[in-house]
Amino acid sequence: MDWQTLLCKQRPRPSTNPGDHRVEFERDFDRTVFSTPVKRLQDKAQVFPLEPHDAIRTRLTHSLEVSSVARGLAEAIGRWLIKEAVLDSEAARSFEAIAATCGLIHDLGNPPFGHSGEDSIRYWFKNRFGEERLREAFDHEQHVQDFLQFEGNAQTLRLLTKLQILADFHGLNLTYGTLSAMCKYTAPSHEAGKDDDHARSKAGYFASENSIVSDIRTKTGTGPSRNPITFVAEAADDIVYSVADIEDAVKKGILGWIDVLDYIDHGSSHEMVKQALKGKDRILGHGTGHPDDVHASAFRTSVIGIAVAAVIEEFKKRYNSIMCGEYKGELVMACSAAPLVKRLKDLGRDRVYCTSSNLKLEVMGRRVICDLMDIFWEGAEKLPIDDSPKPNTFPGKIGALLSANYRKVFCHSVRQMRELPEQYHRLQLVTDYICGMTDSFAKRLHSELMNG
Repeated sequence: MDWQTLLCKQRPRPSTNPGDHRVEFERDFDRTVFSTPVKRLQDKAQVFPLEPHDAIRTRLTHSLEVSSVARGLAEAIGRWLIKEAVLDSEAARSFEAIAATCGLIHDLGNPPFGHSGEDSIRYWFKNRFGEERLREAFDHEQHVQDFLQFEGNAQTLRLLTKLQILADFHGLNLTYGTLSAMCKYTAPSHEAGKDDDHARSKAGYFASENSIVSDIRTKTGTGPSRNPITFVAEAADDIVYSVADIEDAVKKGILGWIDVLDYIDHGSSHEMVKQALKGKDRILGHGTGHPDDVHASAFRTSVIGIAVAAVIEEFKKRYNSIMCGEYKGELVMACSAAPLVKRLKDLGRDRVYCTSSNLKLEVMGRRVICDLMDIFWEGAEKLPIDDSPKPNTFPGKIGALLSANYRKVFCHSVRQMRELPEQYHRLQLVTDYICGMTDSFAKRLHSELMNG
């Protein structure tokens, strides 16, 4: 791979807007900031669905933080690449803008109720249809697994390139350079998880996006490998959520600072853990009596600083392997801060994500999603391909309630993508609609349709 090709400024549809002071990739960032899917993130859960505490992160505030850290990582790496005479200043500026955009959009395709929402969609397809029935409907295994192995990352690509209608059916029409970097996973659904390549551990795209993925890979020269900027954006996400989720747990009172301290320091003499705690103490100075949430916030600042520095060094060390498409790991879990990050992730798993209040909301979320998919499948299954739902029948009434934008995409796809079965497009229609909902909208709609 080479940077001139990776930083591809072309778009699926040539832009008709005149250029300005921004590089094309900065226009991508600005375009996403003003988009509806980004706005919806303010009412989607990061960890705690339907959270009333206004200081707890939503998916939007999480994404802004990831974007900020990704930009900082890219800025530091860009300076190094300029020093090594690999990039010029404009290319480094483009690197930075792409990383920031990827941080902002990395969770756009997630359904309501966080990762449990993804599980709920997979559960619905498995229990409503099952593998045998889906295989009877579809000839290709990818079509089957697109639903049984539904993945929010693949839905993000679909949202950006198809579903967010502006002037046409090219979605936000982002540059190929940005689209390439946002592809966190590189395998189609039916090939995911079959080898030890981390980039192929989950589904990266659906059959409906096979063509655009092929174009992205050709235009940017990545082939089936990950874009180097993808490693940077992924590292930013790993760094941020590992410690920010703990900070939120302290703010909510799920954990006290002493609980955090006991867990991360218990039986661990790793230097990075000690450095993070010393860094927290330096930030707070010599004062005493700080509230628990102040300790947690200072600790978050210390951890991010340490992990960012470690990831930068790891990227430098792995640079040649990354550019050759040979590196199969994760920068965060390979860098010197890995024991610290792993300890924090373990704390989240053992003491935060499994709290009874969170589990109750996840169970509620599953019921909401499954019920809504049951309801709207009745409409999607019978929707006329000319988008003229007939509200004199119950399927017609339900079809009329489906998003008008998503119905347009469905009708366009049935006409233009004849290589995919019509039933595939219908199943995607109901999935697209559910994924586009916010937590509050899904809960409110469920209440209105199920029990008033």
